[in-house]
Amino acid sequence: MRTSVKGPLMFSAFFAVLAFVAVLIFASGGSARAPRFDLAFTGAGIAFIVSLVVAAMLSMSHKENADYLGKGSGVNLSSKRGHGASDVPSSPDDTETPDAGR
Repeated sequence: MRTSVKGPLMFSAFFAVLAFVAVLIFASGGSARAPRFDLAFTGAGIAFIVSLVVAAMLSMSHKENADYLGKGSGVNLSSKRGHGASDVPSSPDDTETPDAGR
């Protein structure tokens, strides 16, 4: 199974650029001071590495479901009872319990 690395790299690069711009703007403390490129590159590098590791871990943990899990209605129905008005028991003694046969 071959997967592409383009998606996680683009995902990580987006967050790195976002972190770079955010740190560059907020770390300088205003427009009167010089921008802090050292902190911006550090923040971008950290954001890139962390998001790349998270994307790699998520892609490694992905597992396809078995074929039999996609079949059926998805509702746990009992085949003993019908649908409609006959589902309501007529007396408390008619109710089914998990341990009724014991």
